[in-house]
Amino acid sequence: VQLQAYGGGLVQAGASLRPSCTDSRRTFSNNGVGWFRQAPGKEREFVAAISWRGGTTIYRDSVKGRFTISRDNAKNTVYLQMNSLEPEDTAVYYCSAARSAAATRDVGSYRYWGQGTQVTVSS
Repeated sequence: VQLQAYGGGLVQAGASLRPSCTDSRRTFSNNGVGWFRQAPGKEREFVAAISWRGGTTIYRDSVKGRFTISRDNAKNTVYLQMNSLEPEDTAVYYCSAARSAAATRDVGSYRYWGQGTQVTVSS
């Protein structure tokens, strides 16, 4: 599994972005996938996760109602639709494939990590 996150950017508060995560080796259709983020000086934190069939999604409380995770296994891609962005959402966003098919917020359950994409939200 080789993951790549892309689609971040610099936006104003209230705007939207939709980062994507692809697996160049086209193998993560059997894995749960999560998005995490890390702001400068802070620990990496869970954002959202989706099970391999897409039937289960989970979110951290601060993004519920604003972010939506989805996947297209035919395209081997997972998306994170981010609406109503806030300056507090500024971070490098990473995607990761879990060891299992489940959606989980436990960082220890993730095995494969991709390069991150920077999201910057100005006030």
